[in-house]
Amino acid sequence: MDSRNKGILYKLSRFDILLSPLSLFYLLIFLFCILSCKSKRKQPLKDKEIVTDARSLNAHVSEQIKNALSAALDNNGKVHDSLQLYFYKPLETYYNRKEYLPLWSDTGRFLPGVDSLIHYMDSSVLDGLYKTDYQFEKIIHLRTTLTTDSAKMKDAVLWAKADLLLTDAFMHISEDLAQGRLQPDSSCWKNDSSKYAFHFFQPLDKFFKRDTLSGILLSLQPIHKGYIDLKQGIRGFIDSMDNINYTYLDYPYKAGEEKDSLAFIKKLQLRLSESKLIELNEKGYPDSLQLATSIKKYQKQKRLTADGKISAVLIKTLNNTDVIKLNRIAVTLDRYKELPAEMPQKYIWVNLPGYYLQMHDSDTVAFTSKIICGKAATPTPILKSAISDIIIFPTWTVPESIIKKEMLPALKRNPGYLARKGLNLYNFQGEKIDPSTVNWAKYSKGIPYKIQQGSGDDNALGVIKFNFENPYAVYLHDTNQRYLFKNSMRSLSHGCVRVQDWEKLAFYIIRSDSVLLQPDTLKYNTDSITNWIANKEKHRLNVKFQIPLFIRYFSCEGKEGGIRFYEDIYGDDRKLKQMYFAGK
Repeated sequence: MDSRNKGILYKLSRFDILLSPLSLFYLLIFLFCILSCKSKRKQPLKDKEIVTDARSLNAHVSEQIKNALSAALDNNGKVHDSLQLYFYKPLETYYNRKEYLPLWSDTGRFLPGVDSLIHYMDSSVLDGLYKTDYQFEKIIHLRTTLTTDSAKMKDAVLWAKADLLLTDAFMHISEDLAQGRLQPDSSCWKNDSSKYAFHFFQPLDKFFKRDTLSGILLSLQPIHKGYIDLKQGIRGFIDSMDNINYTYLDYPYKAGEEKDSLAFIKKLQLRLSESKLIELNEKGYPDSLQLATSIKKYQKQKRLTADGKISAVLIKTLNNTDVIKLNRIAVTLDRYKELPAEMPQKYIWVNLPGYYLQMHDSDTVAFTSKIICGKAATPTPILKSAISDIIIFPTWTVPESIIKKEMLPALKRNPGYLARKGLNLYNFQGEKIDPSTVNWAKYSKGIPYKIQQGSGDDNALGVIKFNFENPYAVYLHDTNQRYLFKNSMRSLSHGCVRVQDWEKLAFYIIRSDSVLLQPDTLKYNTDSITNWIANKEKHRLNVKFQIPLFIRYFSCEGKEGGIRFYEDIYGDDRKLKQMYFAGK
């Protein structure tokens, strides 16, 4: 008994005359329980435990598994410096159900399932996963040690480590395949005990009952056609990819600041040297002719304009390496996991980096249209909604964000700005206001007026607008700048989505309503729209059966067995790489 506990008993002995015999009895029982708990303190995982009798090895491994999980629960998954468990909460629950018995070995021999899991991890890149996330090298080292070193084959601690790491990897893979990695840690299934049974325990139970691992893991993944098509292209990409992790170039750098510009040139020199286009000189900077010559070589290789000049296009191409592309494939596969398990029978799909809209109907694409989406400074938001109404010959009420950033500074310089743009100024009572009568200098954060453009061929929204509920004040619409659809780069708007084939979209929505409604209850049809547009009539059509709309950001997709990459127009994929795939 330690000195502190002796002291407690001494104090009790001095005051026991103040206690009734019954009270003293209960107090002693309480003290006994405290001392018993102290004597049965949790045991940490030992450095090693050699068991000479193989028949008793499982019992010793079981005890070490129990001790390790106890330590993990107390230390956020860390057992000691050489053992970190990421799924320690569901691990504790599952092993408790199995009485902490080893799952992957029996009396000093690995079970067949170990090789299946290791083989999957080694090729998991074909599912957009990274084997390093699952402590692959530690598992391989333990398997090699426990199958080749006769002395260490008897170590219960090593068998416990191997068992826990294998189960941890299985759960980790299950979550990554089904939920994906693009969510905060607090939202992960591993931290929600209500998800354990379905997402972790059922797949493990099936595996230990000899269901095939490939079938189990395939059943966890999305069934979306786009997901399947993208996966089909991964093997061909992997077989031909350049695995070098090239230096990433941040651009643009701060122009006019010598320190930043020289640092950029030094980094550019390093990047070009990695592609064997310039000799790396760590002590000095390349002269302008040497740098221009190496840039021209690279531009010719990539079929760019060979002018030897540094530009945004050049840097984007240098940064768009195969390693970065693999990251984008992984990100895109995980984006599919954020979609509903089953998509609606009919839905509108907008892919921003691909600059297209598709009308999906019963697993087929009814039609595809080019789109124009938001600029990088005013990106189109990712959202799910449904088309609620269609407006023929809409007016355009300028959003407050555009007024504040663009129009208010212009009005301060020249009140005639609105007239030149075909815009009108109104107060909130609907009265038209002369911009020259307003003291624009006193406004900085907004104005107490509406700026509106009347309907007509010159309206920024064109002749038709598709409304859907969202908090961003964006919508689908036609445009008065239809020539911009010829551009290959079409992130040009303030956030709304301009649709080239707006007529096809409107007709499809109207026909969908007419099929589902009694013909005599629908007061308009496709001919009505055609006539209204010809006569420049303004109409609002409520959509009875609203078609779901998905606006998404998929920077690559499977096409004809290969993979088509689009520009990461908002840098979203790079941000996600830094958040979830750092070092990959």
